[in-house]
Amino acid sequence: MAYSILLAPPAESQLKAFSQAVQKRLIKRLKTLQVNPRPQGVKKLSGEDDLYRVREGSYRIIYTIREKALIVLVLKIGDRKEVYRP
Repeated sequence: MAYSILLAPPAESQLKAFSQAVQKRLIKRLKTLQVNPRPQGVKKLSGEDDLYRVREGSYRIIYTIREKALIVLVLKIGDRKEVYRP
């Protein structure tokens, strides 16, 4: 079963703000979530319901999984120093 990857509007604008090289790395990582939304190294964020984070270098992808609809909804993409701030 392949999951669909959806980017929330803030995540889409955050992705576009990165350089081409970083965008390619992040998109490649997002595509791996289609096959396995809980890959090795994924962490469930404490204090939040159904939020996960995956690392790509010094960048983090924050997302939620909607099992019934087979959707991975990406909420935030950013540098590890800033992505956890509200």
